Amino acid sequence: MAYIKEIRGLVGHRPLIMTSASGALLNNQNAVLLQERADTGDWGFPGGYMEYGESFGMTVKREFKEDAGIEVAPIKQLAILDQNFYTYPNGDRVQPVNVFYLVKAVNTKAYKPKVDETRTIRYFSLAKQPPRFFNDQHQQMWEILKHFVQK
Repeated sequence: MAYIKEIRGLVGHRPLIMTSASGALLNNQNAVLLQERADTGDWGFPGGYMEYGESFGMTVKREFKEDAGIEVAPIKQLAILDQNFYTYPNGDRVQPVNVFYLVKAVNTKAYKPKVDETRTIRYFSLAKQPPRFFNDQHQQMWEILKHFVQK
């Protein structure tokens, strides 16, 4: 996050193309773990922006641990999403280029998610999506995951 704050300090709210990675963790019933975001109260896949020097795989591992408190490893790339635009409540405008992964938990130790990023985490059946997604990109990821699981 230090990298993003530094860039924002230079450019203010101007539109930025930002690279990010998100993950879908399924349980034995094929329900997916989602994060209720602390900043908006909306639901989304754990994930976030890449820090300088990271790969997409490293980013999804770090962000999943921060957002959901679970250590994961990416096992399959499901999509690259690059046609979305979002304006944060503080006025920051972005075009997030997101690599969306299917992930697996790599150990059973639970960590406390960052309280400034996550209100709660919860599994959702793919038959009933959460009340509000964070943005259109997360809605697209939901549809991609549903299609993948149905195959």
